[in-house]
Amino acid sequence: MSTKKSVAAEQEHGVSRCNNKSALCSFGGRNTCRKRQKERGEARESTKLQQVSDDNEPPSYQEATAGYGEMEAQFAWDDKTIRRTFVRKVYAILMVQLLVTVGIVALFSFCAPVRFYIQTHPGLYTASYLMFFATYIALSCCGDLRRQFPWNIILLVLFTLSMAFMMGFVSSFYNTKSVMLCLGITALVCLSVTIFSFQSKIDVTSCQGVLFSLCVVMLLCAITISIVVPFGYVPWLHATYAVVGAILFTMFLAFDTQLLLGNKRYSISPEEYVFATLSLYLDIIYLFSFLLQIMGGGRE
Repeated sequence: MSTKKSVAAEQEHGVSRCNNKSALCSFGGRNTCRKRQKERGEARESTKLQQVSDDNEPPSYQEATAGYGEMEAQFAWDDKTIRRTFVRKVYAILMVQLLVTVGIVALFSFCAPVRFYIQTHPGLYTASYLMFFATYIALSCCGDLRRQFPWNIILLVLFTLSMAFMMGFVSSFYNTKSVMLCLGITALVCLSVTIFSFQSKIDVTSCQGVLFSLCVVMLLCAITISIVVPFGYVPWLHATYAVVGAILFTMFLAFDTQLLLGNKRYSISPEEYVFATLSLYLDIIYLFSFLLQIMGGGRE
């Protein structure tokens, strides 16, 4: 009996061990499934995060600049068209200014009654100089005013008339041959400088130091002349002053022409057509006045 009981107990104990093992196995399987599900969930979340990060990443350089070639070509073409229109407008206004100036200079030089009248009324020169100074300050310093139509054209017309009158007054004291010779030389110099500015690779707009040095030399010559003249006229000093002035404004003409063309380091905005015309006109007028001082002969 005891043997049977012990065998039965051992069987029950074995059954319980098997049940425990099966329970442990089933519990381990569940844990394994949970771990696998957790790993799958983490993998899905990482995939989603990677997709979101890919969506939020900025485009590459090739993707970002895919259509820039055509845009740059279009912008370059538009800029060239605007610049050409700007250059044509400036030179058209400049030609009108120069024709008016040459006409007044010729009138004051060839017409004896007019020449006698203006030489006997120097107050007209003072009035024209005051008008020149006021319009020059307004056009140079007031950027909004020189861009505002029609005030910019009105001021430019007054400026041109006042400067042309002053040049006619000065030219009336020189003989006619000297005036015509200086006009011809000025025209040739302007043509040569313009061709040089269009064709040359030399960047005159980067030579501000040279221009400043010449301005300082010219200022020193002017101060010296103003001190020496009361004690006596010095021809060579006045000639040096005139030569430096002619060279300086020839360089200024090249400088302003290249600013106008916009093909060098510095350029002027196409909105500033009045200021560009003003600069070129002053360069030509001052060049003519200095040439007149160098080669002009007094009227008998």
